Amino acid sequence: MRVAMLAGLGLIGGAVAYRYRAGTVQAATDAIDMVKGNLMQTGIDLENANLRAFLRMIRYSEGTDGAHGYRMLFGGRLFSGYADHPRISVRASGYTSTAAGAYQILSRTWDDVRDGLKDFGPASQDEAAARLIRRRGALDDVYAGRFADAVRKVAREWASLPGSPYGQPVRTMAQVTAAYAAAGGSFGSMTT
Repeated sequence: MRVAMLAGLGLIGGAVAYRYRAGTVQAATDAIDMVKGNLMQTGIDLENANLRAFLRMIRYSEGTDGAHGYRMLFGGRLFSGYADHPRISVRASGYTSTAAGAYQILSRTWDDVRDGLKDFGPASQDEAAARLIRRRGALDDVYAGRFADAVRKVAREWASLPGSPYGQPVRTMAQVTAAYAAAGGSFGSMTT
């Protein structure tokens, strides 16, 4: 009942849904305060519809958009606990990687962007991915719906995106565009 009520008010989504699992209205209120505080601290609006859709597209592209995506290691095994990045080196498909979580963040990358994040939980992973998007100069493109520009800029961050130079299997632009649109992303005009 409470979930339906909060969903009807538009309060279930992203970090709010993760934090609501505590089972109280206070947990949902705390999550809303966390999102507002995040915007004031980092300048990143995790509730922006285009950013949420872009993050969902990355999870799709990385193969982590399922129920356990935030707990997935490179190669598909799951880790337990969100206290910190799991820092497990996995060898699979001819590659060795410490990539973990919904955005397959490497342990050394996590160390670079984790400042102020209390754990490796879903909300922190979303924030870290948004910081990586900003670090690649694509956050304003994402907000404005300049999808192809944003993908081009972050392709060096996520090996599964079209244009990635890493030689790993990649999604096509049509696939990631469809995933972004399905997640509710809007498209603005491209820049040159």
